[in-house]
Amino acid sequence: MAAAPSPPGDGTTAPPRTVIENCAVATVDAHDTEHAPGHVVVAGNRIESVGPGPAPTGLAHVTRRIDGTGHLVTPGLVNTHHHFYQWLTRGLAQDANLFDWLTALYPVWSRIDERMVHTAARASLAMMVRGGVTTAADHHYVFPRGSGDLLGAEIRAARELGVRFSPTRGSMDRGESDGGLPPDFAVESPDQALAATEEAIDTHHDPSFDSMLRVGVAPCSPFSVSTELMRQSAELARRKGVRLHTHGSETVEEEQFCKELFGMGPTDYFESTGWLGDDVWMAHCVHMNDTDIEAFARTGTGVGHCPSSNARLAAGTARVPDMLRAGVPVGLGVDGTASNESGELHTELRNALLVHRLAGGEKALNVRQSLRLGTHGGARVLGRAAETGSLEPGKLADLVLWRIDGLGHSTIADPVAALVLGPPAPVTLSLVNGRPVVEDGRLVTADEDTIAREARAESRRLASLAEGG
Repeated sequence: MAAAPSPPGDGTTAPPRTVIENCAVATVDAHDTEHAPGHVVVAGNRIESVGPGPAPTGLAHVTRRIDGTGHLVTPGLVNTHHHFYQWLTRGLAQDANLFDWLTALYPVWSRIDERMVHTAARASLAMMVRGGVTTAADHHYVFPRGSGDLLGAEIRAARELGVRFSPTRGSMDRGESDGGLPPDFAVESPDQALAATEEAIDTHHDPSFDSMLRVGVAPCSPFSVSTELMRQSAELARRKGVRLHTHGSETVEEEQFCKELFGMGPTDYFESTGWLGDDVWMAHCVHMNDTDIEAFARTGTGVGHCPSSNARLAAGTARVPDMLRAGVPVGLGVDGTASNESGELHTELRNALLVHRLAGGEKALNVRQSLRLGTHGGARVLGRAAETGSLEPGKLADLVLWRIDGLGHSTIADPVAALVLGPPAPVTLSLVNGRPVVEDGRLVTADEDTIAREARAESRRLASLAEGG
């Protein structure tokens, strides 16, 4: 590939360069270009060149040169759907479907506060970043009265760990007294939710090319949000020029709920409220017929596919191969760690492939399609495919160097197959915006043992509050 124009420096000198060479390279570009061996050159926060063989000679300001022998370099993984706060309630309601699981956990979640959310966000992000995630989206929709600045707590945690972050300001206005699942004191009025969401956008959203923080609008789901709030949220997002996110078509019960309450299925309901479009992505989308998939493809509506969570809650298997054939943008999501206790996106690369082969046969999904879901697909769903999700000159330097010559991978000749089908590959280096966030399998931006200890303490505090009523 040709080298990109030099990224911004100080006006007098070129930015510092990191050179990675002698490794396998999976670019995940439009042609799935791969090099074995190949190189990647990072200048500042941008990818400067990618190609076969060693890096170009004569490069100035090389501050680090890495011999990637025995490694694969890929774009950083992109997580399109999560609920960070749920890190504190892992392992509960182990044998429940979605509605029963929510009924069991909403009374606990309604006790969260700012310190808990900051601690849970640090733990959730630490687990993902250590496993190759460079961009993470989160859907936070529980705002108990008097709980503090919960969205700000997540944003602070992402800044501390150095991850590119797409928080979505969620909302619920349908409490128990209106036939919803959450306690009334954990929901907001439409006016409160809309005002808080607009304030979050005005305070935090950065639309620039190399933004580390983009805020979205995200009422929770059709069964926890009024039609009024759905419509006004879509209008707010488009007035502000930000993306929209919600849960959609996750369970059979949700489909029945929509038909009984609105006289139509979830996709038709979303379209009637302004919730289909290329600025929208939905989590799950498990129960979709051909007409639903066509509507998503026609409008460019994206999907955050969460195979482990769907399996954990017995929600079903989304028709991802059919969506891809139709042209629907699809990425991968961890989902909340109360429904996917591993908390890793790398796990989803393998599980996506396996569950779709169970449902659709051996040709349903291959290893390169799975890697694309976890990288470029996720970037496209989040509206960031021009900036990240593939290794191409001019794109942001979000990349991961995976070790694949160790015990778990050395006998798999295909490096992409080693990454997707093998055990979790150790991360030798992960860069976000050109800066290291993982070195030799450990976080460099935070202490993992401290995060684990604080998360355990906050989990116990939350459990104690919930038990006390």
